[in-house]
Amino acid sequence: MSARVHLLFSPLVLGGLVWLAGCGTPGAPQAPSLRVPRAVADLQATRKGDRVLLSWSPATQTTDGENIRHAGTTEVCRGINDFPMVKCDEKLAALTDAQVEHYTKGTLAARRDYADTLPVEQQQRSPLGFATYAVSDLNTNGRSAGLSNQVRVPLAPTLRPPQDLKAIVTADGVVLSWSGQAVGTENPALHYLYRLFRRDAANEKKPELIAGEVPVTNDVAPAFTDRNIEWEQRYLYRLAAITVVQREGKEPLEIEGDDSPVVEAFAHDVFPPATPTGVQAVFSGTGQKPFIDLTWAPNLESDLAGYNVYRHEQGAAPVKVNSELAQTPAFRDANVESGHQYFYSVSAVDQRGNESGRSEETSETVPASQ
Repeated sequence: MSARVHLLFSPLVLGGLVWLAGCGTPGAPQAPSLRVPRAVADLQATRKGDRVLLSWSPATQTTDGENIRHAGTTEVCRGINDFPMVKCDEKLAALTDAQVEHYTKGTLAARRDYADTLPVEQQQRSPLGFATYAVSDLNTNGRSAGLSNQVRVPLAPTLRPPQDLKAIVTADGVVLSWSGQAVGTENPALHYLYRLFRRDAANEKKPELIAGEVPVTNDVAPAFTDRNIEWEQRYLYRLAAITVVQREGKEPLEIEGDDSPVVEAFAHDVFPPATPTGVQAVFSGTGQKPFIDLTWAPNLESDLAGYNVYRHEQGAAPVKVNSELAQTPAFRDANVESGHQYFYSVSAVDQRGNESGRSEETSETVPASQ
């Protein structure tokens, strides 16, 4: 009887064993995600004048490694002479950040920007101090993983930009001038200088620095001549005042002030070369066809094209005797006659056809035939 019972119920027992084997042991319950954005780690700060531009990449994932589906706000924080900040000393703004949502939909997240204006009174109260900045990404419930990396900018004051920058084209280059101004502080740790920038008006290339150490003076109107120009080009110039903070035992810090208005200069060459000097005339011709050799001191202009030679006899007007520009400071006049006195002068011509005045005259006589 027992054996029959065993045979009748063994399939049920086996089925139960199979069923039990297929059921795993229940795991530990998982805590729900708080959906807190990861803290920003690439905050950067750039100061120009009274304004500080902050830039950072918004968080795209939570601290749990999940993609952010609904972005909260970003708090922008500032502290004065507090580094590192333990908490947000002063909340400057609470920004919405739809760019995070765009990222999770497959587009590239752009960097976020925020511009802060440093209070003038803070700059004057603590000219050797620093402002500290941080941002904090919050979720839709207002929770955050904490402050981002923290960046500092100097509080030293900057000078107002000159409003009367002028550019005058001369034979030596473009002369830039502007009015001087009071430096505004007698702090020995601060000093000021001007920097001049230029770019070609025909393109959008980054402006090049052409003068970086022009001193700031209170009594003398500063000026600078840009000699490294190309004629017939248009140039745009701007000026910025620089504050230099010299900290004991540390590298100097520089803060660039606001730009002056941009001025344009058209380097149109209407300036002739210098008038040649030292013209001499010497007759030669014994036993051969007579001629007069002329020499003079060479001109040094980089755009010199050559020289013209003028000749006349007593009572007559000067006439150019060269058919092409003389390339060297010498000329041989073979079209002379015995018994005549000739008066010579020389002018210089540049590559754009600007001609100098004529030199002082020299004379030479061709002896009468014997």
